[in-house]
Order: sequence, then structure tokens, then C-alpha cells
Amino acid sequence: MKVRSPLFMLLLMISGCSWHSTELSQPASPQSTAPHFDVKEGKYNPPVDLYTVGSVNPNLIFKKGESLEHNVHTIWAENRLGIRIRYLWTISGTSEIYANKLRLELAKGNMPDIVTTRDTDIIQELIDSGQFMEVGSLFEQYASEVWKKAVAEDASAWNPFVRNGYKYAIPIMDYEYNSDPLLWIRQDWLDKLNLEAPRTLDELEQVMDAFTNRDPDGNGIKDTYGLSVGFRNGPSTWMGDSSWVFGAFGTVPEQWNLQSDGTLEYGSVQPGARKAVQLMKQWVQQGYLTADSAWLDEEGAANQFISGKAGIIAGPYWMRGWPLSSLTNADPQARVSAVAIPSGPGGLVMRRGTLPINGAILINKKMKHPEIFFTYQNYLFDSYATSTGEFVNGLAEGYDWVMVNGKPTIQPSELPLGGVRVASYTLTFDGARIPSEVIREIPKDIAPVLLGQKEASRKEQFTGPPTATMKRDGELLKKLEQKSFQKIIFADSGIEEFDEFVDKWNAYGGLIESSEVNAWERSRR
Repeated sequence: MKVRSPLFMLLLMISGCSWHSTELSQPASPQSTAPHFDVKEGKYNPPVDLYTVGSVNPNLIFKKGESLEHNVHTIWAENRLGIRIRYLWTISGTSEIYANKLRLELAKGNMPDIVTTRDTDIIQELIDSGQFMEVGSLFEQYASEVWKKAVAEDASAWNPFVRNGYKYAIPIMDYEYNSDPLLWIRQDWLDKLNLEAPRTLDELEQVMDAFTNRDPDGNGIKDTYGLSVGFRNGPSTWMGDSSWVFGAFGTVPEQWNLQSDGTLEYGSVQPGARKAVQLMKQWVQQGYLTADSAWLDEEGAANQFISGKAGIIAGPYWMRGWPLSSLTNADPQARVSAVAIPSGPGGLVMRRGTLPINGAILINKKMKHPEIFFTYQNYLFDSYATSTGEFVNGLAEGYDWVMVNGKPTIQPSELPLGGVRVASYTLTFDGARIPSEVIREIPKDIAPVLLGQKEASRKEQFTGPPTATMKRDGELLKKLEQKSFQKIIFADSGIEEFDEFVDKWNAYGGLIESSEVNAWERSRR
């Protein structure tokens, strides 16, 4: 659990952390009079203000003259709903920079009406600050039936945000299986080398060896790798994932897994994790993986693949559109196929499973009329999440869809700037999603590959709020795990380092954490 003091944050800012921030003065007074919602018009009249804050990440695309503060979506919200979305501040940079800015403003008590974030640590800090209201009763009173049913699809959705039986944040729902990995493989390399897609780890090693040593790109230089992995943020991640390697030996790392006796055990300290770490070290030694993978993040791993330097990467079903399309656009001869996760000894297949929650919404205690936000989000669930009404084709014509020869299309080649993802401008990052509606999003040729291994997807089983030990020692245990794995796999440490890691993990709080997690699990029965 990352806990940062205000002093740390001040020092961080003084030290020259690279961010750009725009700020808006707080309104002289909050919405003091009851807003008037014109039922006939379906909007607030006169318009009302909804204050929030936002992060401008590097992947956001804007048309000329638009920004997070003023764009096609903010204009739509005012015109359609009579809601003016106002940003107290926006900040450019990484998610960590946004989280740190939130911490700084939280210490000042300078929070907007609505805060949305995907950072699990900062969500807990915001809840524990006492500055945000209980939202369970508001959700029951104001949320639409479509929204309520979406949240009800996952019984654990509210768990992390509960304190003493009360709910203090609304889960942002995501699609099921949205980051469960499958393998993306260079089909043109397989064809050139007369190879079949691998079905087992043994066959995978044969393919990786060929991709590494048999010049699949034909440039006469030994400059390719079999597999691209991003290990900077750990083995279980949304792109460049390697959780499936651990899964081949019966465990999923960096999460709590249900055991046959009904207890929860942390995946990274199990005997199967030792075997996976040892195998990945062998792959580095054989040149199938670059040692630089230790420091590559998710996009760094993807860049290695799309630059033609690696022939396999594990990631979600939607990677074909981004970022893999960059490869096929740059090299028309390149072909990429989605294949199933290969099995380990005894035919075992496991991989990280996606919980259909991707952040949370918190409502300031000082917000006098929280129903304003529900008006906004209800509309998105009732229309955008269901692809009906004005959103049957997308959020904005000329941005994420256009008409071509009298028919709507979302083909990037037909869209301005290759497509502008208007959903990223919404307050919940993706507009509105119903977990089970993922089947509409998965391309038909990929669906059998992904969903054919449903049983392989293992979700995090501890979904409660952080335990006392997690708050105190969680960051230490995470760093211990990450550094130990990096030293074994990518550096000179031997496999005995894993045994030392497990002993330290237990001694530094892991055993107590395990006891707390299982006490929580027993309390639910």
C-alpha cells in the first residue's frame, strides 16, 4: 500500500517531477439552490456545474482546439443534459503523478464534487480521509436499473470500498475478460520457418528458439527474441504479461488464490512460482527473452513486439486494434495471430483473470446535489453501455465513428486521426460498461481462443479493503517480491534466492497478512 506524506509530496514537486497542470479556481460557493431538471427537455435548465479533476495521459488524442476541459463530450453533456463539466485542475503525466497530485490536494481538503481514479491505493486513501460521503444509499436511490444490474453482475464489486458495512465509493465496472491474456504470435514468422502454433510449453520453447536463432525477419542479423515480456510492474500485468508461465505450474502470482482446502494463499510464494521463475531465467540465458525485460513496462514490451524484435507477446483480446495495428500498418507483410495459452506439465493452464472493476467514483461530502452526477452516468449506462439511441454507433460522429457510403463504420483508416476515443473523455474513462457485454466487443475470430480457456482465468480472491498489515507492510513486501524476481530471472542470482525471498516475505509480514486475509474469507461464509 503506497502511503505518501504531504512533506514527501512537497519535496517531490520541488525536485522537478515533470508534470503540467492547469487549475481552475473553486467556485465562490457550491450549488446552493436546488437544480431544476426539466423532465420534458430531459436536462437541467438552467445548466448546473459538476466539478471534478482529471489526468491527461500520453495516449489521449484531441482534435485541434479541444482538451480534456473542453471537447465534444463536455459540449454534449451541457447540450444534452444541462451539465457543465468543470475541472478544478488537470495534470499531464503518469497515473502516479495524478495520484500524487490527488494526495497533495487531499491534504489541503481541496476536493471537487466527484473524484474518479483507477489507482487502488489512492482510492483507499481517499475513503479513509473521511472527506467523501457514503454512497450505497445514493446508488440505491438514484442509479438506473441498467447501472444497478451491471454492478450486480459481480458480487464482490463493492467489497474494497466498504467500511463498517457502509459503501464509500462506487465501483467503475469493466468488461469481463478485459485483460485476461492470450498469446499474440507472428504468423508470418511461423509460416516462414514451417512451424505450428505452440500448444504446450515444450512446443513454445521450440518456437522461441526458432524465433531467436533462425533469423525470422530475414535481415541476416541475430537480433530477434522469442518472447516479449514487461516485468517492470511485475509478472501479472495487462500487456506483456507472464502470469501464464506461473499458471503452467499451478499458481497465479501477485494475487490471493483459492486452495483446495478453502483457504487463500498468496500466489507468488508457492512452489509453482519457484518453477516459473527458474524457467524464465533459463529463457533469458538462452536468449529467448532480453534481460532488458526487467525494466520494460507494458508499453515497452509492446513496442519490442511491434518494432519486429520479438515474435510472441501475451496480452488482451483488444491488442489487435492497439497497439499491434502499428506493426501491420508499418509492415503489410506482417501477420499476427491470437493463439491459446500453452499448457504446462500435466496439461495445466492458468492465467490472471480480470475482475470487472476498473477504479471507483467518490463523491465529496460537500456536494449538495449528488443526483447531478447520477443523471450523467445513468444516461451513459442506459444509452452508451447498451448501444442504443443516439449512441448506437459510438459517442460522437466524426470522432469514434463516421458514415461511409451511407453506413456507419469504426475502421481506423476511415476515421479522423485514426479514431478519437471519446470514451476517454468521460468521467469514468470508458463511458459505461456492463461486464457481460464483453462478448459484443471480442472479434469473432478471437472469441473462441479467449473464451475457450475460461477455466484458466483465475481472479483475485481477496477483494476486501486492505488489511492492517497490507497498509503497514504491503509496499515493503511488494518491493521485496519484485526485486527478488528481477534478480533471479534477469540478473545473476541463483534459484536459492527464491527460498530466501519466501522466508523474508513470511517474516516481514506475509504470515500475518495471510492470517488476516483468511479471517476475512471466513467472515464471508
